[in-house]
Amino acid sequence: MTPMKNSAIVLAAGQGKRMNSKIQKQFLEVRGLPLVYYALKCFQDTSIIDEIILVTNQDAIEYCEKEIVEKYQLTKVKKIVAGGKERYDSVYAGLLACEDPKYVFIHDGARPFVDEEMLARGLKDVQRTGACVIGMPCKDTVKIANDHGEVESTPTRSKVWTIQTPQIFEYQLICDAHRSIRKKEMESITDDAMVVEHEMGIPIVLTEGSYRNIKVTTPEDILIAEAFLVH
Repeated sequence: MTPMKNSAIVLAAGQGKRMNSKIQKQFLEVRGLPLVYYALKCFQDTSIIDEIILVTNQDAIEYCEKEIVEKYQLTKVKKIVAGGKERYDSVYAGLLACEDPKYVFIHDGARPFVDEEMLARGLKDVQRTGACVIGMPCKDTVKIANDHGEVESTPTRSKVWTIQTPQIFEYQLICDAHRSIRKKEMESITDDAMVVEHEMGIPIVLTEGSYRNIKVTTPEDILIAEAFLVH
């Protein structure tokens, strides 16, 4: 019997337009290392993950291979594949590149502070339910706006979570969900859990991540990431 294995798909195909930089944000140096390195290193070092699929832009594949994977000896990176126009296209490309794992961890390469503890919590929850997403309870009061920029409603704060990554699924479940939804309208899809929510009708568990597990999106986030790396 083939041992059960887990794959990580690391997404590094974004353009990073809000970063105001000619360099794609996932390759910007933070404390002397490319931003995407930190997530890759976490997956490299944990025994939870057996293979890593890195998804990037077509013209960045050679750079990733030479300047990141080989340079830093990230031996679990088995394939580097080209992403698509939208996030869900890149995820699908990553899924197709996996070698039939039991579970798949889908992670934003611009989130450098994923750690062993949240991966362990996520693995425990996905083994129990088949689908979970890393996130944290929202600290702020959230307002729902109407089309005119007016407050429409105020959800109970205790029920509001901000969603992070990784988002973790049974591999067959997320593949089936993607194959199904790709035949339909997908413009409203903004994260991986929504694909499963729309197509599979199963509950998705919220798994606690960390308030440090930020996504580096703007220049201010680089400063925050550098501060976290000091401590």
